[in-house]
Amino acid sequence: MSETKKVAYVFPGQGSQTVKMGKDLWETYDSIKALFKQADEAAGFSLTKLIFEGPEDELRKTINAQPALVTMSIACLRAAQEVAGGKLPAPAFAAGHSLGEYSAMVAANAIDFATAVHLTRERGRLMYEAGLKQPGAMAAVMGMDEAVLNEICRETGTVIANLNSPGQLIISGGAENVAKAAELAKAKGSRVMPLAVSGAFHSPLMQPAVEGMAQVLAKVNFRNPSVPIISNVTSQPLTSASQFRDELLKQLTSGVQWQKSVEYMVAQGTKNYYEIGAGKVLAGLIKRINKEVEVVNLGDVAAIKTLAAV
Repeated sequence: MSETKKVAYVFPGQGSQTVKMGKDLWETYDSIKALFKQADEAAGFSLTKLIFEGPEDELRKTINAQPALVTMSIACLRAAQEVAGGKLPAPAFAAGHSLGEYSAMVAANAIDFATAVHLTRERGRLMYEAGLKQPGAMAAVMGMDEAVLNEICRETGTVIANLNSPGQLIISGGAENVAKAAELAKAKGSRVMPLAVSGAFHSPLMQPAVEGMAQVLAKVNFRNPSVPIISNVTSQPLTSASQFRDELLKQLTSGVQWQKSVEYMVAQGTKNYYEIGAGKVLAGLIKRINKEVEVVNLGDVAAIKTLAAV
């Protein structure tokens, strides 16, 4: 991959976590052992033990999955920077899917790693508590046009929580409302899959989390990013420290504009994407959005060593 080509670093969100993720990095690089230790200190417990040993249902909990995934993403990034050096091209943009936006902010030096672990631990806690106060549900809707689904959402009091790729949308709202929207979508020929989540994420039902998160973010000193970060909320670049607090609050109740974010980066000439962290969810979405781009996954020692050998 030529260094003259525009590159974006993209970071996955909740749902990509797996027990033992990053263990090969931890076993191979002393710097990653130190990073995981830093994560444990920031989280206030042995996040490393939970990531490497599980149990899976405990790792899946929102309060744990969020800091765990940030740790995994930044471990992969730091290892790639250390091992591949100049063979890992500098990004023109950084972007993350929902939770992944925090990893993108670390990559762009807008916040430090320990702060991101702390913030996502708090974010996970507040989102879970909001789900208890205002219970809700989410479902994936496959094969439906955004405009048609928007109409169903208006009829049922739900919202589109994620615009992931053409034909993959996520709806969110009260459980009965989501069930009603699912039936209407099925009647129009769409496939609908309920999601195992603890609340109606990226919907107005997350408002209680916004109030708590505002207090947490008020204590954070953001820096101007070294590269533009593409907003989940607007799909436009964030270039100033003054924009981040508002962005991170709005994304709790707003839909994730992932498809439009990728389309924006492609329109700026970005044809090469590094998915950094757990899983390959974003690679699949990006290729559905634009078949012409190239996506490289950096999620384990083997992938990082392959990059370094190129």
